[in-house]
Amino acid sequence: MPRPPTDLLIALGGNLPGPEGSPEANIVRAVAGMAAAGLEVRAVSRFYRTPCFPAGSGPDFVNAAAVVRGGGDPAGVLAILHAIEAAMGRVRTQRWQERPIDLDLIAAGDLVLPDAATQQHWRELEPEEQARLAPDRLILPHPRLADRAFVLVPLADIAPGWVHPATGRSVVQMLDDLPEAERADIRPI
Repeated sequence: MPRPPTDLLIALGGNLPGPEGSPEANIVRAVAGMAAAGLEVRAVSRFYRTPCFPAGSGPDFVNAAAVVRGGGDPAGVLAILHAIEAAMGRVRTQRWQERPIDLDLIAAGDLVLPDAATQQHWRELEPEEQARLAPDRLILPHPRLADRAFVLVPLADIAPGWVHPATGRSVVQMLDDLPEAERADIRPI
């Protein structure tokens, strides 16, 4: 029996003007680009103004989240997202840099990739190591998901009940685990 289609969770953001002007307009264009590339856009969150990450590294961001389906396997979806970023002027020169658009594949249903041990290793990495190291392959769910209010707040709009397959925590539970100060800095536009 074929497996039902998997919902893919995508985080969208940007903090620089781009081809469409404002970060908000760039997010709208990126969502349209996902649909044009064959992804079925099922939901898009509100847009939020969020402090830059890491703190002091640039202008504030605009963040959102989307639920999509299609695109083949997660690596194929990631390739679609990277092609949209490149078409919109994203150049990857360093981690956590300013950018007009950032599209991150956060989760693919209940998949844990490449395996549970690798996912756990990256999820438990110390903050200093997070800044210094980058995985050489796709890790799903995104290892920093539970630490990032700028991802969880928009996800709570559209997928509050999604459960992390490795931790058993829902989006709402992960968001509730974060300090109130981190959540308070994120405001709807």
